[in-house]
Amino acid sequence: MKIGLLGLPNSGKTTIFNALTKSEAEVTAYANNKAEPNIAIVDVGDERINTLSDMYKPKKTTYATIELVDFIGFAKGSAREGSISSAQMSLIKTMDAIALVARNFSDDLMGNPTPCTDIETIDTELLLSDLIVAENRLERIAWNFTRGKKTTELESEERVLRKIQEELNNNRHISDLDLNSEEERLIGGFQFVTKKPLFVILNSGEDNFGHNDKIIEDLRRKYKIIEFSGNFEMELSRFSSDEETRLFMEDMGITESAHNRLTCFAYEMLGYISFITVGTDEVRAWAIHNGDTAVEAAGTIHSDLSRGFIRAECFSCDDLIEYGSEKGVRDGGHFHLEGKGYKVKDGDILNIRFSV
Repeated sequence: MKIGLLGLPNSGKTTIFNALTKSEAEVTAYANNKAEPNIAIVDVGDERINTLSDMYKPKKTTYATIELVDFIGFAKGSAREGSISSAQMSLIKTMDAIALVARNFSDDLMGNPTPCTDIETIDTELLLSDLIVAENRLERIAWNFTRGKKTTELESEERVLRKIQEELNNNRHISDLDLNSEEERLIGGFQFVTKKPLFVILNSGEDNFGHNDKIIEDLRRKYKIIEFSGNFEMELSRFSSDEETRLFMEDMGITESAHNRLTCFAYEMLGYISFITVGTDEVRAWAIHNGDTAVEAAGTIHSDLSRGFIRAECFSCDDLIEYGSEKGVRDGGHFHLEGKGYKVKDGDILNIRFSV
């Protein structure tokens, strides 16, 4: 799962990035036109994996992960004027979701915060970026039509792109369109940004964190939203003592770190769940989409397991913890064999039987 952090310059994106990843990326780097994005992998916290690791004592414990990418700040008009390079836009298009970071703290350089306006500015840039892609392709299709290359496939593509063009011109995201499977196929290669899940990180100051109901209500009309205090969370991520961390969080009225809150939030928003494989070699969580089948879960582990799938041995993590052993789960009647079409549940423990 890849999440890109986008925002205007000095919105605190890199501070948020450092807080979430325990990195030490230079927070002023993008103000000096640094071109390369900051990238880090973070574990998805899961107490079930900790418990299972204690039970199996494996050589290796592996959590599900999220890749975070901190992009250069969007400048107004960037989609047309090129302050976001084509290479960076290509990377943005590979993200599974986009987090729009909005400054909600006063700044000597930037003045008072205007988070709703800032989000609208970024949103306009993303809409414009997608509109340029759609219009360029429509021009190419029209050129093909004038040369006599008017195929059924091109006519269908033109229709769906016209529908997308109208949606974007009305300042609506492509994700709001109800496209059928054929239309989805026709536009699949474009990687439109506004077709991806977008959510807002409201980056508040320590003085106003937790007191922004009106702003959150306004933004929630269009986006899912989560509030952080970036500077506070970055300080929090640097504590080595659990007791220091706990006291510091209590002072701010925060019960969970930004890292845990974001990973859980992203899982829920993107519709992910985790299944688990266990053994003395490794206890590991695997991220899949809610509704994925046993054979799709097998393919997440290795393509051979999907290709040669026979059955999935399955039991729940909760049952294993309750009974204390796999034998206890079997004796309790909670062990079952499932076929290709079984829809995996969050916390399922799978062992794939296969033959290739």
